[in-house]
Amino acid sequence: MGTITVDGRQIEFTNEKNVLSIIQKAGIDLPTLCYHKDLPAFGACRLCTVEDDRGRTFAACSEEPRDGMVIKTTSPKLLKYRRMIIELLLASHDRECTTCDESGSCTLQKLAHRYGVTNVRFANTRERREIDSSSPSIVRDPNKCVLCGNCVRVCDEIQGIGALGFSFRGTDATVLPAFDKPIAETTCVNCGQCRVACPTGAITIHTSMDQVWDAVADPDTRVVAQIAPAVRVAIGDAFGMKIGQDVIGRIVTALKRMGFDEVYDTIFSADMTILEESAEFLERVKSGGTLPLLTSCCPAWVKLITDQYKDFIPNISTCRSPQGMMSAAVKEYYRDPERAAGKKTVMVSFMPCTAKKYEAKRPNSFTNGEQDTDIVITSTELIRMIQNYGLDFAGLEPQKADDPFGYGSGGGVIFGVTGGVTEAVIRRLMPDETPETLKMIAESGVRGLDGIKEFTVPYNGIDVKICVASGLANARKVLDSVRAGEKEYHLIEVMACRGGCVMGGGQPVHNGIYLTAERTEGIYEADEAAEVKKPDANKPLLSLYDTFLGGKEHHLLHNEFY
Repeated sequence: MGTITVDGRQIEFTNEKNVLSIIQKAGIDLPTLCYHKDLPAFGACRLCTVEDDRGRTFAACSEEPRDGMVIKTTSPKLLKYRRMIIELLLASHDRECTTCDESGSCTLQKLAHRYGVTNVRFANTRERREIDSSSPSIVRDPNKCVLCGNCVRVCDEIQGIGALGFSFRGTDATVLPAFDKPIAETTCVNCGQCRVACPTGAITIHTSMDQVWDAVADPDTRVVAQIAPAVRVAIGDAFGMKIGQDVIGRIVTALKRMGFDEVYDTIFSADMTILEESAEFLERVKSGGTLPLLTSCCPAWVKLITDQYKDFIPNISTCRSPQGMMSAAVKEYYRDPERAAGKKTVMVSFMPCTAKKYEAKRPNSFTNGEQDTDIVITSTELIRMIQNYGLDFAGLEPQKADDPFGYGSGGGVIFGVTGGVTEAVIRRLMPDETPETLKMIAESGVRGLDGIKEFTVPYNGIDVKICVASGLANARKVLDSVRAGEKEYHLIEVMACRGGCVMGGGQPVHNGIYLTAERTEGIYEADEAAEVKKPDANKPLLSLYDTFLGGKEHHLLHNEFY
């Protein structure tokens, strides 16, 4: 505990880990390119340099706070210093800002405007490197890298993947995959968290927007959309709305205005997943099958297992993800010539996740050799599509999603947050959905933003041992402990992104602002507003099981990872 004087104001501190966090607490937006709240201070960019009362300058992110410190955050010397850093970064940077995917949201670009850097006096002597577009999920442009190290550290320390690293030294330093391989040929799991952490356009989303516009313009094509739960709470603030607000109705209207023929809600197929996965879990418990059951909704998590933990492949649920189930069901629905009406069906899914682009192309996501999900668009791309079309998003009148795939339970909605899949499965196993039962489940330990959550739930005389993890480094810890015999679980849920899909690699990024809590709250509010809380009461879904899905459930809704 203590007090620091920041620009003449006394600021009390308790357990803040560095001076930067206290300055931010004081309401001062100190510039930084390399600071990440979930990682140890790196001190690479030096933009957060401040001055004390003795004239000493230091990086605020790597300085421990001490009682009685007196700090200046702005002075002629500091302003000159910051401008010089920005100018030097720009000197070795590809400055084609008007055609950069991150133009308008690039942190370096914003800082150049903020500090009035309008002229770069130094020539760019760095060798131009080839753009890597080998991944279906991200694009790497090394020419826009500022060597902040965020992507390297997030990939290694938060995700435990290590697909990127620093190569060479001095002015030749660069960030590369090992042996300068294309990113698609590395251990990359397509989670996109490197893109979230990148402050420039060095790592961006591999976009598919033009394919969508072409499909919509084709009169012989039926273009069908599905919208994942986490998307609804991630795009409203881009149009001046409250952060975390549920805007699913406006998204439906926007897509209809753009020319989509049908717009469905992925919470419908999340309900399918709940029915199928809970049945699979009970069957494995009853028959002594392979446990723990590992959830299969997150493709980055599945890729980690199939690439690096092959002994756990039999543990993966055979259920397709909600994206996969919806696409397979919709394609099957329109195989009926009468429903098809002579048109080709193109399935477009709007997802919070860059790894869903990879999942759509994964061979076991096909049915009878046909790709079920034709195009995957992230939340960030959706925002741009709405802007491209010129829609006043906030002023749109909300609409409901179309039948028969537009209705879902609250259990389907909460798939967007860490623990949501597990909570939905537990709801399904309970005999009722009274407020008391739902509260008991919510307070069982399944909710919260801890990276690893362990708890037990009593069911039919069994204490069901459950683990919920988010962030793949945490997932590694869980799998390693199970492999070593140190832990024993019946069910393990993992989301690759910390906080779950609400913080997916395809979600819009707000530099320095972490929106996990607001987006999570928006998901739970949508759950509270849902008419039903679990799929048992989803009448349109049960009707489909009784009609065209009957007898085809395993073929359409399950796959194998061997």
